[in-house]
Amino acid sequence: MKTAQIKIFGGIEVIEIVDIEKPKPQKGQVLVKIYATSINPIDYKIRQGLLPGIQLPITLGSDVAGVVTQVGEGVESVSVGNKVYGQAIVLGGGSGAFAEFAVVMADTIAKMPEGVDFNQAASMVLAGCSAVQALLEHIKLKKGQKILIHGGAGGIGSIAIQIAKSIGAHVATTATGNGIDFVKKLGADEVIDYQKEHFEEKLSGYDTVFDTVGGETYRKSFGVLKTGGMIVSMVAKDEVKMGQYGVVAISQWTKVNAENLTVLTSLIESKKVKPQVDKIYTLDRIKEAFEAKEKGEVLGKIVIQIAN
Repeated sequence: MKTAQIKIFGGIEVIEIVDIEKPKPQKGQVLVKIYATSINPIDYKIRQGLLPGIQLPITLGSDVAGVVTQVGEGVESVSVGNKVYGQAIVLGGGSGAFAEFAVVMADTIAKMPEGVDFNQAASMVLAGCSAVQALLEHIKLKKGQKILIHGGAGGIGSIAIQIAKSIGAHVATTATGNGIDFVKKLGADEVIDYQKEHFEEKLSGYDTVFDTVGGETYRKSFGVLKTGGMIVSMVAKDEVKMGQYGVVAISQWTKVNAENLTVLTSLIESKKVKPQVDKIYTLDRIKEAFEAKEKGEVLGKIVIQIAN
């Protein structure tokens, strides 16, 4: 089967399309014929060697949408022929998503939502679970609360805006260029052009912040919060500032599991959340897909279509 692997760490040029043997599911695993996958920041962090414990060669990729072709011992949650979506990342016990087939842990997939295709489902996995976990599990966002979502035009941000609006929250977000109209159409109440404006000077008294950016953006976000507020970040945690501002700071490591995917499925099927697929590439054009992602030329998600 074809797969996108790296044998050394580095830039986009180290990605190779190679033929390897199709994996076999072990106990608690499922073999999935992949129809679509999508690119996430963790994929190029692995490629660049920024995460510890990576053994090479490695097949890149996390998100998958496809059809179960074989189940391992003890798996009862899905059956052969089921359409599923979930996670195949090597760090989570899978064999990698940028491939024609992948073994995945049965507890990291769920049946695909009704009313979406494979490309749309693949775009929702990590980004959707990240937004679900932040807004519903950590923040427990309520109607009428004020939330600032950084990176609103990105994969996670675009879903978080939709979830927040479905709850009835007041949503501010940061975006720029074409992303400004994009997030307005998703329902954002206030949009800060981060290339021209300073969000920390325009916003105050917010109940919560969801940060997908980090760095100075994260540090400046504390000043936006009211006392007792909460900031959830995908990339950082500052306990000193947490004490200084009298707020709660959480650093989130997203769990792609059947529980979060089931919540996400409900949001998709109830039309509260709509997948935002910007560009679609084939596996043999995966370097172009990474280039577009890393240049920031994306509104929503980039999908890699593996099979028709």
